[in-house]
Amino acid sequence: MAVSFLRIGRAGSLKKWLESRGSLTSAPFAALCTKPGDPKKPAKQTSTTQVDPIQKLFIEKIREYSAKSRSAGVLVDAGPEYERNLAEEINRLQRLYGGGDLTKFPDFKFPEPKLEEVSPK
Repeated sequence: MAVSFLRIGRAGSLKKWLESRGSLTSAPFAALCTKPGDPKKPAKQTSTTQVDPIQKLFIEKIREYSAKSRSAGVLVDAGPEYERNLAEEINRLQRLYGGGDLTKFPDFKFPEPKLEEVSPK
């Protein structure tokens, strides 16, 4: 049978060969021949009871962090040492780059270029 498959050589010929053998309706061969109109398998339904315990713990921590960050409005669990280092870095960058508000995104302004018309020679 394997030699027959090698002689056939193409998927379309394989389908014709299978149809001629009458085994196209068997389950393994029917799975190989799909058409756009064939019904698709339903998607797997996952529930929270099927979640891995590590994944469940990870999701809980993300939700906890999200709730903390919404209520605080700043970084969560940032201590006084972090605040002091942040202030020092902002002061250093303001000295290097001439001041300005370093906590907001810069506003870029690109002027329209002046184009000159060149006459062909």
